[in-house]
Amino acid sequence: MKDCNQCGKYCIKYGDGDLSATQEEIDLWEVFNPEIFEFVKNNEIWFDPKSGVRLSRCPFLEIEPKTNPLAQNKYTCSIYLDRPEDCRHYPSLVAEMIRDECEMIEITDLSQPIKAQIKLDFIMRDSRPAGY
Repeated sequence: MKDCNQCGKYCIKYGDGDLSATQEEIDLWEVFNPEIFEFVKNNEIWFDPKSGVRLSRCPFLEIEPKTNPLAQNKYTCSIYLDRPEDCRHYPSLVAEMIRDECEMIEITDLSQPIKAQIKLDFIMRDSRPAGY
């Protein structure tokens, strides 16, 4: 399994309504991160604060400046430390990575899915709740 190449696929694919935030996250944003909370509407995330229309992708996904014009886009999250749990826990299963055409997957991972899942669990250990 390769390291994440910051392709942004997850944020782009699921940032238009398929992501959710817990009530606790929303409550914390309201108090401590109003710049995030302004994109919440009726306890759902990523709505335009002015129009109230659901956004087509996460408003906190940013493209890194390129040093080489031919290089692939790399994405960062401007609320990385305060991102929703949905984002923190992804990817959780090799099957999700396959479904979403995650670029971390290698051919050997497909032929050894149990070993790949163990490696993924190790890579993601700091992003998941204790006892996961």
